[in-house]
Amino acid sequence: MKFSLQVILAALVAIGLVIAGCTTPGTSPENEVSIIYTRGTGPMPTLLATDQIDGYIAWQPFVEVAPLAGIGKVLVYSGDLPPEGKWENHPCCVFAARQDAIENNPDLTNALTAALVLSTRYIEENPDESAEIVADWLAGKGNFTYGDISVSSVEVLKRAFPTVRFVNDPTDEWKIDQLEFVYAQRELGLLTGSLLNSTDQESLDLLFDSSPYDAAAAMIASGAITTPPANARQVGVGYLLSDHHAALFVAVKNWQYFEETYGIAIKPRDLTASRPEIADLVVNGQPVAELKLISADAGPQLMQLAATNTVAYALVGNPPAIAAIDKNTPIKIIMAVNLEGSGVVIADDAPADDWESFVEWAKSRSAQGKPVIIAAPGKGSIQDVLIRSALEESGLSVREG
Repeated sequence: MKFSLQVILAALVAIGLVIAGCTTPGTSPENEVSIIYTRGTGPMPTLLATDQIDGYIAWQPFVEVAPLAGIGKVLVYSGDLPPEGKWENHPCCVFAARQDAIENNPDLTNALTAALVLSTRYIEENPDESAEIVADWLAGKGNFTYGDISVSSVEVLKRAFPTVRFVNDPTDEWKIDQLEFVYAQRELGLLTGSLLNSTDQESLDLLFDSSPYDAAAAMIASGAITTPPANARQVGVGYLLSDHHAALFVAVKNWQYFEETYGIAIKPRDLTASRPEIADLVVNGQPVAELKLISADAGPQLMQLAATNTVAYALVGNPPAIAAIDKNTPIKIIMAVNLEGSGVVIADDAPADDWESFVEWAKSRSAQGKPVIIAAPGKGSIQDVLIRSALEESGLSVREG
């Protein structure tokens, strides 16, 4: 991402003023957009189809549902939101682990990390096949159905995959980019604990432990995965029903390939299930841990499961992970899972086809006393931060409600 710290801090201060009921310099009360929160993305297609909202910002594959169902059009993908270049390659989901899992079971943590890294590489090389695997996991390769809306899951996923960058390397640049979400969550009043007043370096130290990724990358490069000691207890692995977490789904569904090629596999107990719940981590032919794969409705729920030690590992959005660490949940972010992968959708008949015409439409609607209503998954989510920043940059203020 190409950030201007001064611009971003100014935008975040503006967000705080809007939340407090104030308008920002360069905007007027007439130039308002209303944001509502839907506690996830599931309700969004139905709300759009029934004219209860004018648009939404969501993660994939919900972005592609609207055009395929004929109820909306993609206005802009998240990496292209204004200002130009600011959100290119923005962080999204991460792989996190409880600190006691990292410290007490390092070989297990390293092996599981390696399995996800190898799966991510497979996705990059085989996107269409991977999209079908994810469609099977999410919908049994059937249709996504929301009320009267029904669209092919395979077609949706094949459209969605090119807009998501599946990467793992926790580079220094990627870690620093995460700080932008720390700043945003502070301004939104969502951080009140250890990250509220931390310096950038203190924040980085609190958030990250990339040593399991380094160990996994070294094992993959050497062609030999270290066999962990057998784990006596079941190990929880949390995830969301999103294509962003395709690395887990592909690793499980394509376990035989990974075992034969790399000597490591996440092998499901039920080989016929579209969405297995129990799997064995197998390294060099030896089952080393029974994994319970636990889905959640949203990232905060996953972080609560981590806080209670129901899951030791989780694929989760970066804001919920940041918020959990702020509250002293004993987790660390190990690596990236994906970049970008969200988008803004508006009604099919809306008089806008790009961001500039959307801004003009929003100003016109606001002047008529009928602000454009945009749904976001939750306050402080990646999508909320993205849309607020873009609106403020374009001279539009935000009203919640």
